Amino acid sequence: MKTHPTSFPALALAGAFAFGASAAQAAEPIRIALIEGLSGPFANAGEAVARNITWAIERVNARGGVKLPGGNRPLELVRMDSKGNTEEALSVLKSATDQSIPVVLQGNSSATASALIDALNKHNDREPKRRALFLNYSAVEPSLTNEKCSPWHFRFDAHADMRLAALTDVLQQDSAIKRVYLIGQDYSFGQHVVRQGRAMIAAKRPDIQFVGEELHPVGRVKDFLPYATKIKASGAQAVVTGNWGNDLTLLVKAARDVGFEGKFYTFYGNALGVPGALGDAGVGRVVAVAEWHPNAGGKATEAFVSSFRQRFPRPEDDYLHVRMQVMVEMLAQAMERARSTEATAVAKALSGARYDGRALGGLGAGLMRAGDHQFIQPLYVSTMQKAGTDGVRFDVEGSGYGFRTVRYLTAEQTTQPHSCKMAPL
Repeated sequence: MKTHPTSFPALALAGAFAFGASAAQAAEPIRIALIEGLSGPFANAGEAVARNITWAIERVNARGGVKLPGGNRPLELVRMDSKGNTEEALSVLKSATDQSIPVVLQGNSSATASALIDALNKHNDREPKRRALFLNYSAVEPSLTNEKCSPWHFRFDAHADMRLAALTDVLQQDSAIKRVYLIGQDYSFGQHVVRQGRAMIAAKRPDIQFVGEELHPVGRVKDFLPYATKIKASGAQAVVTGNWGNDLTLLVKAARDVGFEGKFYTFYGNALGVPGALGDAGVGRVVAVAEWHPNAGGKATEAFVSSFRQRFPRPEDDYLHVRMQVMVEMLAQAMERARSTEATAVAKALSGARYDGRALGGLGAGLMRAGDHQFIQPLYVSTMQKAGTDGVRFDVEGSGYGFRTVRYLTAEQTTQPHSCKMAPL
């Protein structure tokens, strides 16, 4: 199906496909459960996800919904608040499967994702008539598509080693950096980033000295000043962190307050309050890695960003994740190829599927690798700059600061081997 929905503002798009959307809305919706922390310490990250998934679903429905043999059907998002707690996530997963919801989405916490994979494997074996798929947009601990891989789990974000490889390649080229501090959240993902970050940096730059290595409780630290004070006192010239949500925002605020002048090499430093918290102090010093950013280039990309901002005009709501848009698009296409919403049929259609990102504003292409269900896609490493400077048309969150590409990696360049032994469907 060849469509180009993102080349129009969202409202105009909805009007253009009003007839098809109306027909789809009359049919039984295909329910999709979002299991995410929509309250608690990481509610801002959870709500950013919800906005992205909502917009992606609206765009599918605006063109008529999912085309199935019995007629077009709309997608419907079912919000399920895990409160940022794994036990609560497992509880709402049971609620979703009890309702025969065929697809669940989650991403903010690799520990939660691991528990959901295990629970869904058991559920799908036990109740083959009510199987469900798990689409993961942000849980990036590598084991989830390696030794813990599952035929029911599909990851749409680059995993931590893929992101770290890109970040450390850029750090390697910065000859001025001689001292690095590693800090992360104390759970599987944060531990992995600290451990693997040290290994990658040491291999690429054996001259670099590690002046600190620390793990802190997830979502429970309200005052990062003691951590920031230790970072500054260490003489570090760069901090490498996988922190996300408020744990990242509060860390960089504290670093600003103590006068730390080094760089931050981050997974998620391009939004959720970080640019606004640092202001001019972050220019040229915050480095982020992602599958895309608003200044990635091209008129189609500009239209895509403008359309999202028209739909969500508040500056604090401005966090566009292209991988989440791709995830919903690929799900809809897999259902159409499978001619079904049944989990096994959709999983077979999604495994090995390719996506042409030109339908989303010229945003590259990707492959859902059949061997491990890891989505292989391009990555951008970018640095924070003032909006309006060369290559930075768009700021983020109304902060006046945006990001400029310093390194682009093709999908082939981000590919890494895997150890998954995928169970047959």
